[in-house]
Amino acid sequence: MTDFGKGTASPVTSEHDYSEPPQKRKSVKWYRSTWFNALILGICNFLAPGIWGAMNSLGGGGQQSPWLVNTANALTFCLMVLTCMLSGVFVKYLGIKWTLILGAAGYCPYAAGLYCNNRFGTGWFVLLGAALCGLGAGIFWMAEAAIALAYPEPENQGRFLGFWLSFRVLGQILGGAINLGLNSTRNTAGSVSYTVFQIFIALQAAGPFAGLLLSHPSQVQRTDGVPVSCSIPKSQRILRELASTGKIFISKPFLMIIPLIAQGVFAEAAFFTYAGLWFSVRARALGSFLAGVVALASGNVLGAFLDNKKLNLNTRSRWAFGVIMASQGAWWIWGAVNVTEFRRSQPVFDWADDGFGKAFAWFIFMVIGFQLNYMFAYFVVGNLAETDEEVIRYAGLLRGTESAVQAVSYGLSSIQVMGQVGCIYINFGLWALAIVPGWLVVRKFGLDSEDKKLDREKRRVVGGEGLSDIEASEPDIV
Repeated sequence: MTDFGKGTASPVTSEHDYSEPPQKRKSVKWYRSTWFNALILGICNFLAPGIWGAMNSLGGGGQQSPWLVNTANALTFCLMVLTCMLSGVFVKYLGIKWTLILGAAGYCPYAAGLYCNNRFGTGWFVLLGAALCGLGAGIFWMAEAAIALAYPEPENQGRFLGFWLSFRVLGQILGGAINLGLNSTRNTAGSVSYTVFQIFIALQAAGPFAGLLLSHPSQVQRTDGVPVSCSIPKSQRILRELASTGKIFISKPFLMIIPLIAQGVFAEAAFFTYAGLWFSVRARALGSFLAGVVALASGNVLGAFLDNKKLNLNTRSRWAFGVIMASQGAWWIWGAVNVTEFRRSQPVFDWADDGFGKAFAWFIFMVIGFQLNYMFAYFVVGNLAETDEEVIRYAGLLRGTESAVQAVSYGLSSIQVMGQVGCIYINFGLWALAIVPGWLVVRKFGLDSEDKKLDREKRRVVGGEGLSDIEASEPDIV
């Protein structure tokens, strides 16, 4: 774990004194490169959580009323907490690639449940689909996060994160584009076209097959020649693995970033419910499309900034934290003013209505903020993990914490008064609570060590750490 009592070395000296001389770039097979694997990981993200996000970005899962879908999402995230916490066990027995594929298979039943409820009124199928989605999504979320932190070269870490998470937003963009094309003449509240859900079902069913194209860690070829490790040794006992994960969970650094994680992801239920309550079908579709475009761009800008070696790690960390948290505070003040007024006046905004711009812009900025917070959380845990195994454990704990928070936020949003105003007020408070502990963690990055990813890889290369037995025995499917 990071020692918060260690010295106060200059951020300039710490980053450069430990750095290695530039190494000659190695040629790699394109289909084993880190960027090809980033593409495959992104496609899996697009076909699974990306399409899930597309359905939620329609407001209430595309339903006229968001209450049932918010309840289903709360169930999904409750079950995700369980599978996220057990994710190290799945990786121990299946390996990271097959854990990802198994998790991707859980998403399609949820889309099918929304379709049947939208068309036939079978609310129970929404809850069943949500349960199956939660069981699969927990291990999928952990696996993709661990891959995104373990596979890329250190100098490409931020851009890899931005590129990968762009595909999650592409799901939202696609959902908005499809829905806008099919519902562009509907300027009233209501549910979306059945055809939209049929398309979503087909796309999510393809997710596990896309995962077959991902390279096992032992097969990845990096331009710096450093081997990739992303596994839990098969010799590790289950109880010992769970204890190791629990030890990280109760460590000081992780406990201090829980409020930072919480304030970032609690917002999703709040702004998607906001879209479902206060906008017409076509306005919701437009919001889904435009917000996805600007979030995609902003996420990649943040990724490039986090990789900018002209600034030391400590400076990059502090500036990113400051800008993200300051902007979030502004958005929550704006949102609190909006929903207080909307609860009194009960509007349904269409893009031709007066007041649409003010109400609509807040949704756009919140989607941007969610993307930036999401990315920054990976950057933070990547700078806390000391070993390759800890990358997997931190990834599982990060996603488990996100799931627990989102279970609460979607559960609360299923209550009418909370969905209308309460959750936005609560998120404003969470933001305020996250500032000090988050800052105390982030301000230490780059002071007592260089980039933790470089530390892990130096130990792996210098110590001659080999592949775990599970990694070495994984079949070469592709």
